[in-house]
Amino acid sequence: MATSPLTWLALVLLGVVVGAFGTLIGAGGGFVLVPVLLLLYPQESPKTIATISLAVVFINALSGTIAYARLGRIDYRTGLLFSAAATPGAIVGALATSLVRRGLFDVLFGVVLILLALYLLRFGRPTEGHTIPRSVNLKLGIVISFGVGLVSSFLGIGGGIIHVPLMIQVLGYPAHIATATSHFILAITAFVGTVTHIASGEFTEGWRRSIALGIGVLGGAQIGAALSQRVKSRWIVRSLAGGLLLVGLRVIFQAVR
Repeated sequence: MATSPLTWLALVLLGVVVGAFGTLIGAGGGFVLVPVLLLLYPQESPKTIATISLAVVFINALSGTIAYARLGRIDYRTGLLFSAAATPGAIVGALATSLVRRGLFDVLFGVVLILLALYLLRFGRPTEGHTIPRSVNLKLGIVISFGVGLVSSFLGIGGGIIHVPLMIQVLGYPAHIATATSHFILAITAFVGTVTHIASGEFTEGWRRSIALGIGVLGGAQIGAALSQRVKSRWIVRSLAGGLLLVGLRVIFQAVR
């Protein structure tokens, strides 16, 4: 599909917005990008949209990881463990898509996401600060990461939007460390997924748009990381809650339509 200069500019600007917001909350931005791409390209297959989104999430996560690494906010040890746990979860989730009836599961999970969002809005009290915690329940974190990988792959959504609030509320991470570490995890898992898509030849339709969006998210991720130094943890949690509401409603809508 040919891409006009005006369309390229629009995609680059969209990438800047997705990169900034996705990096700020540590979620990669796929939950924002996918519905927008579906509106812009209704003729495209869901597989093509997902391929473009995953590649853009990887570029965003890589750029954001570099920015957060400079700020010293990434917990590399747990990030590597959690990404190692999320990867097999994602494989199981991909295999389960052909074995499990989706309708009821999607509705129930959408409700869970909405309840989690409401919980964050009402009871979310993130720890302030930019210090990596000395002690984390690694066993629980590995179980959570496996589950996040499974569900995100099964539903085709970015895992960061679920991973970050659980890291904050369950594992006790400060919000700024959770978002940075989540971006590091996303950089690894999205890279694996993107390479898989390239190897299977699924990039023949979307690579030009991926490049345009990627140019935007490269800069947007740096903006998001810079903004995170000025944004209080409670606003990061509220933004996460808003993202969870959007994802939950979208999952339910897709299931019942």
